[in-house]
Amino acid sequence: MDTSDTSDTSGHLEEALDRVHASGPERDGWLSNHAPMVVEALAARGQAGSVHRWLDLYRDKLEDFPDRTAPVTDDNWPSALGDPRRIADWTDHFARTLAERPWRDVLAEWWPRLLPGLYGGATHTVIRVGHAVRAVAAEENEPRLTELAHALAYWAARHQPVPGLVTLPGAVTATDALAAVPAIEPGHVGFRNRLAAVRRLPVWAQEVTDPDTAKERLTELVRAATHRYATHGHGEPTMLVHAATAPNAVLRTLDSLPRDQWIPSLHAAWTASAAVTAMYTPVAPVAYAPPAHLAPEEVVERALAHGDEHVIKLTDTALDIGDEQALAAALRSVELSEPLA
Repeated sequence: MDTSDTSDTSGHLEEALDRVHASGPERDGWLSNHAPMVVEALAARGQAGSVHRWLDLYRDKLEDFPDRTAPVTDDNWPSALGDPRRIADWTDHFARTLAERPWRDVLAEWWPRLLPGLYGGATHTVIRVGHAVRAVAAEENEPRLTELAHALAYWAARHQPVPGLVTLPGAVTATDALAAVPAIEPGHVGFRNRLAAVRRLPVWAQEVTDPDTAKERLTELVRAATHRYATHGHGEPTMLVHAATAPNAVLRTLDSLPRDQWIPSLHAAWTASAAVTAMYTPVAPVAYAPPAHLAPEEVVERALAHGDEHVIKLTDTALDIGDEQALAAALRSVELSEPLA
């Protein structure tokens, strides 16, 4: 079930994006600004009229847009890749490029360059791009194209590969492959330190050679990671959300990319989901059954009432899956997470 429709938002999404673009993509030196992702998700789920109220609650977490350093150009961009001090420079670069060329052409050029570094910003970089692509694919206008420029710039500035992984025997299904992911050793604090501790991951879907099959397997992965949150989310209620939302961002982008980029996108999404699973998986799962059977619209309303940015984004992904286990995962995130004050 996919109830999303970002094309009929009566201008609320555009107004919200204009507000957000006065702020930088981070706060407190590294934490991601979730506002652009959340307002897009709310608009996609029929809650466009609530985006300004949610932004008013979130505004204390917004910081001013960072200063510029030096222009990023077609010649010097490799030296600026992965440099968070260049966020404003990257934003200018993508704004210029998207003004000159069709956005799908720009995305197709930059996706292979950025894909190896989708762990940057704790995977929020690719997640923000996935939301931006869904919005601009539904309706192309200036605020949505500007958001795509900001999202791509954030990814470029926070580009972070994970080299040197040792492959372990995998499993046939995504569910079993995620269950086979070994947890990192205890004692590592913070996303970047935990990510650096990921050394071994099982292989999965390496045999895929057909783009359509790649899309099917990526859909399977998003479903498995979303379902898994219901029983494993207590390991780290916020960070384990990304095991589902990061690959879903990739999945949402596939149809806007050349088909020859679908298979490497699948592999990158698996590694990201598996890495997050390794970093935050609990010692043991817990059985979980939601307190009541709720329609998708009711789950969205509960997520909005709760207000936490990760709850809203996981609920958005759960609605892409649409089955009862996915909706149960969304309700579990409501139970586990602190509400937005």
